[in-house]
Amino acid sequence: MIGKTLLNRYHITEHLGDGSTATVYKAVDMRLGRQVALKILLPHVRTTTRSRFFQEARAAAQLNHPNIMAIFDMVEDYEQPFLVVEYVEGSPLADYIPSPPEMVVSLGCQIAMALDYAHERQIIHRDIKPANIQVTPQMQVKIMDLGLALPREATRVTAEGMIIGTPAYLSPEQAQGHTLDHRTDIYSLGIVLYEMATGQLPFDADEISALLLQQVRQPAPPLRLIVPSLPVGLETVILKALEKHPTRRFQSCRLMAEALQEALKGSAVSAQPLSPDAAVKSGDTLTQPSQEVIRLVLADDHSVLRRALVSELNAHAGLNVIGEAADGDGALQKTLELKPDVLVLDLNMPGKSGLDVLPEIRAQAPDVKVLVLTGREESGYIVRALRAGANGYLLKVSEENELVDAIRKVNKGHLVLGHGVTEKVVTGLLRDEQPEKTITETERRVLLLVARGYDNDEVARRLHLAMPLVIETLAGIMDKLGAQDRNEAALLALREGYILLDELHTI
Repeated sequence: MIGKTLLNRYHITEHLGDGSTATVYKAVDMRLGRQVALKILLPHVRTTTRSRFFQEARAAAQLNHPNIMAIFDMVEDYEQPFLVVEYVEGSPLADYIPSPPEMVVSLGCQIAMALDYAHERQIIHRDIKPANIQVTPQMQVKIMDLGLALPREATRVTAEGMIIGTPAYLSPEQAQGHTLDHRTDIYSLGIVLYEMATGQLPFDADEISALLLQQVRQPAPPLRLIVPSLPVGLETVILKALEKHPTRRFQSCRLMAEALQEALKGSAVSAQPLSPDAAVKSGDTLTQPSQEVIRLVLADDHSVLRRALVSELNAHAGLNVIGEAADGDGALQKTLELKPDVLVLDLNMPGKSGLDVLPEIRAQAPDVKVLVLTGREESGYIVRALRAGANGYLLKVSEENELVDAIRKVNKGHLVLGHGVTEKVVTGLLRDEQPEKTITETERRVLLLVARGYDNDEVARRLHLAMPLVIETLAGIMDKLGAQDRNEAALLALREGYILLDELHTI
């Protein structure tokens, strides 16, 4: 295409890149004497892809903002349909990962205000990610690629409930195929700013299904666990944007931009690293909260590995190994004697194995969380451990930071499945065994909706049940499962096989 002139007007000078639906070229608009970019639709794309391609033009044509890429023209009736858009010189936002807090705030405010402008005109982007954001040499943000942008009045070009977007940046409601509003962009921007601030994505998995499950259910790890010097105010803003339920996020991008502008004020105090012993209060605000110490018992028959793990874990602030065991009986004894917060338990040990003592630990020390750390990755072991009450399952090949993160999450009551384990569970591993307790089909459907994040009003509406019946049903479920609240009931139902992980995206 280089050297060709389209419509006797657009002279192509350079190949800029390729996407999944289009190839992008730099060109000169010879009529107006300016540089432009041409997005030329790839041949043989599906009809829905073609429709989305031109939906970009119609959506972007409504917008005129310095931080949003302008669109100049669209050419449909041509052998190779294309869009003529603003040529933006600069670098992708990915080049600014990671960035210092001041840069995160500066670029984040520009992105938020541009999105707020679009939202006020009833347009949501739906695919906010670093690859779709350009930064000019003058440090001006340009939001690109409105190919998934959805005006409220637009005709939907994908099936209702179809997941579309980039999995690592999808909002929980987007991951579940729910109806979207502007708050989906707020969540995705939160992911982008998290990555800019820490250099890491908050959610990551090898399988897309496991990643979507994390987006729906798993809280983002606190940023200051990764970057201890990060200002507390900035961490607070980003985590609020990443709330799972839209009503708990910022309700507009303008409010988020205002919060970002305030995030670094007073950071001389708040940017200090977390300390296990320091808790400094300023008025009603805890600017440097104390860090809870998690008490651990470590059970593994390999003494060299066990000692190495003890040394590694004790080196982390907030972790303290208070006991060790080399077999199942010792693990049970130490757990009952010391009552740790978390028992890190190997499965294959002399005498009684970890699987043998796990039900006894659950029965005699129900408040102790159990994280299985093992070399066994067979499906049968994973199922038996989860059935027996393990709160997490991690393979010994896991990195040290993954183990530390898993311990902290398990201690907070989260179900943790490590890399290589999540995939097995997500693909329907828990289909094998039938539960012992009797759960009715109505109770099961209620549990499934709770696991997907619906509140009681939404459960009642979707199942066409009266609210008193929903509440009564939930009370019966919690009684059967021994759960303290509706969320714990959903977790227990998931672990015991009443509902399946792969069902979360199919109803």
